[in-house]
Amino acid sequence: DISPQIVEVTAVKRTQHGIIADPHTIDAGQRISDALQLMDRTGVGTLVVTAGDKRLAGLLTRRDVRFVSGDALVADRMTPRDRLVVHAGPISSADAERLMAERKIKKVPLVNADGTVLGLITAKDLIKHRTHPFATRDDQGRLRVAAAVGATGDYLERAVELQRAGADAIVIDIAHGHSLVMERAIEQLRKRVGSVPLVAGNIATAEGATFLLERGVDAIKVGIGPGGGCTTRLATNFGVPQVEALVRCQQAISDRVPLIADGGVKRDGAFAQALLFGSDSVMLGSAFAGTEETPGEIVLKPVVMPESQKVARVPFKVFRGMASVGAVRDRLDLEDVDPRELETLGSEGLEVSVPARGSVRTIIHDMLKHLCSAISYGGADTLQQFRKRFWSEPQRYLIRLSHASRMESFER
Repeated sequence: DISPQIVEVTAVKRTQHGIIADPHTIDAGQRISDALQLMDRTGVGTLVVTAGDKRLAGLLTRRDVRFVSGDALVADRMTPRDRLVVHAGPISSADAERLMAERKIKKVPLVNADGTVLGLITAKDLIKHRTHPFATRDDQGRLRVAAAVGATGDYLERAVELQRAGADAIVIDIAHGHSLVMERAIEQLRKRVGSVPLVAGNIATAEGATFLLERGVDAIKVGIGPGGGCTTRLATNFGVPQVEALVRCQQAISDRVPLIADGGVKRDGAFAQALLFGSDSVMLGSAFAGTEETPGEIVLKPVVMPESQKVARVPFKVFRGMASVGAVRDRLDLEDVDPRELETLGSEGLEVSVPARGSVRTIIHDMLKHLCSAISYGGADTLQQFRKRFWSEPQRYLIRLSHASRMESFER
C-alpha cells in the first residue's frame, strides 16, 4: 500500500511553508460539520473559504466554529473577504511581515487578478522560519523530504506518486546496490521521475561507488552491515568496515557526488569520524532509538531497580533494523502472511527494545557540540578546513591503536 508513505511525505511538506500554495479549502455553502471534519483530518486550524468558481470568499478558523451547531453554514460563520487584508499576487516574506505588523493581522490570503485563490501566508509559518533559519527548505519555504523505494515490485508507481506528493529526492534503498537490479531500477526511474534527484545504495567499495556514479545518481549511500540494527555481517559474512568503506569510496569518486554514511555511528565521536573520512552527511538510526520523535511501539517491561531491588515497570520502545522480519513485513504489506512463509524471506536485521528517553533535540545538540570540539582538537575553525588538513596529511592525525589503548579510549 503506497498511501501511508504518501501521507508521511505530505505531512512533512505541510509542516512549514513560506507561502501555502495549496491551502485546504471549503465551499461557502458547506456546513460547519464538514469544516470540522476537514480540520480534524488535516490538522489545520484555518480553512480558505471559496465560492463555486474558486474565488476567495473568506477564512474560517477553529475560533469561528467554537460552540456552533454543525448544521450552520460556513458562509454564516466565516470572516468574509471584505473584512480581510488580501494581497493580489505573490509576496515576499519580508513584505508579508511588514504588512502583518502594520495591519495587526496573522494571516494574509493571496489571490490572482481574477480573484481566485493563489495561496495563504501565516504569521505562524514566518515565525518558524525565523526560529529555524538553517532548516533545509525548498524554494517555496517548505521542509525538504526524501522518500525511499525499492528496486522491484511497485517501485516505479510508488516513485511517481511520491513525486506528485512533493518528495524532493527518491532514495533507491536496497541491501546490495552494486548489482544489475540497481542498474535497471536507476534506468527505469530516470525515465519516469527524471527531474527528481536519485540517491542510491548501499555499497561499500570503490567499484560500487564508481558503478553508481557512472549511472548518473545524485548521491550515494555507503554502508554494508555497520548499523546497530543490522546483522548482515553475522548472517552473510559480507561487509566492509565503515571507515574503510568511506575512504575507498571518497578516493574513487572524490567530490563529484555526495556520500552518505549509513550506519556505524554508535557514539558522537563516530559522527565526526564519518564526516572527516569522506561522508558529506550521516544517517542515524540506533543513535536516536527510544526518543519521542522516532517511530516504534511503547511497551512497559518489569525491571529490577539496582538501588531498591524492587521491580518497576519501565517504558521501552521497539527499535528495528530495516532488514528485520517486522520491517520487511510492514514494508511489503504482508500483515496476514503465514509466519513460516515470512521466515523464508530471510532476515538481516534485529528487532530489540531500548529504554524510552526524551526528545531527540538533546541528542542532536550534544552531537553538534562534540563535533565542534572535534574540529577544535583538530586545530581547525570549520569542518571543511579540518577535512582539508586531514586529507593533506592523514598520518598526522592517525594512530594505530593497540588492544590496551582501544580499551582505554572506548570502553567505559
